[in-house]
Amino acid sequence: MERRISRYRPVHAPPAWERVADEVRRTVAAADPTTTYRTRDLLTALTRLALFADGEGHPADARRWLDPALIERFTAMGCPDLGGASRSNYRCRLQALRTAVFGPDLPGGRPVPLSGSDASRPLSPRERADLWAWASGQPTEELRLGLQVLLSLGLGCGLDSWEVIPLRGPDVRVLSDGACVLSVRGSRARPIVCSRPYERTLAAAAARTGTGYLFRPTSMSRGSNTVTNFISRAARDTKVPRLVLGRCRATWLVDRMNIPIPLPVLLAAAGLDSLHALSRRSPAPGTGG
Repeated sequence: MERRISRYRPVHAPPAWERVADEVRRTVAAADPTTTYRTRDLLTALTRLALFADGEGHPADARRWLDPALIERFTAMGCPDLGGASRSNYRCRLQALRTAVFGPDLPGGRPVPLSGSDASRPLSPRERADLWAWASGQPTEELRLGLQVLLSLGLGCGLDSWEVIPLRGPDVRVLSDGACVLSVRGSRARPIVCSRPYERTLAAAAARTGTGYLFRPTSMSRGSNTVTNFISRAARDTKVPRLVLGRCRATWLVDRMNIPIPLPVLLAAAGLDSLHALSRRSPAPGTGG
């Protein structure tokens, strides 16, 4: 099994695979699976979890990946292409892997709050400006426009990456006063009024694409890593925070809390059913809470 694990590489591996590959292989090897079938199942499940975690800005650390809270988030939001039974199977495999590698007390049913990670920490006004300047300075028009759309959907509408992928031009409606209303698709379908100053970017993107996809209109491939693969192609600037849609969504949520607006309205706009998810969000930048 050691040879099979050491040579493992997923089919159509995205660029992010190179960042997580060694930790995926090391973790599955530490579980010491005894059959080819079990080895394949663990490698497949952990690879999908690792790529999801990478897309949210988590480091290549199996202890972070296999935290129960992140496993639950992954099975709820990171597998939009799978049915309930398949997601349940992934959860069981990942929980078993966590127990095999780290023991049953990791972390004893007390999830590490996601709000403590950089991936969930809201962006400061300066960081938002830096990200926009970074996106606008990319070397190709495709990268510039694509990253600006992502920032508009994340910071202006509070969308997760998997909600971005199926959007089309007609999902954006521009009102007579210039306001921009987005109809989100999928299991958390809802209307969202895009916040300023991002509504112009969203309206322009909808006008360009017509009935096509809102993000990456020239690409017909709609895989679960569509967003993270695109971001990985962008020229990096070490002085600018990494673009992570989960962090943009956290920023959008905190902005809404600070308006303030009625809690039921906020939950509906965010596509949430309860306060539980909000309890994991960070305080606004500078509050220190």
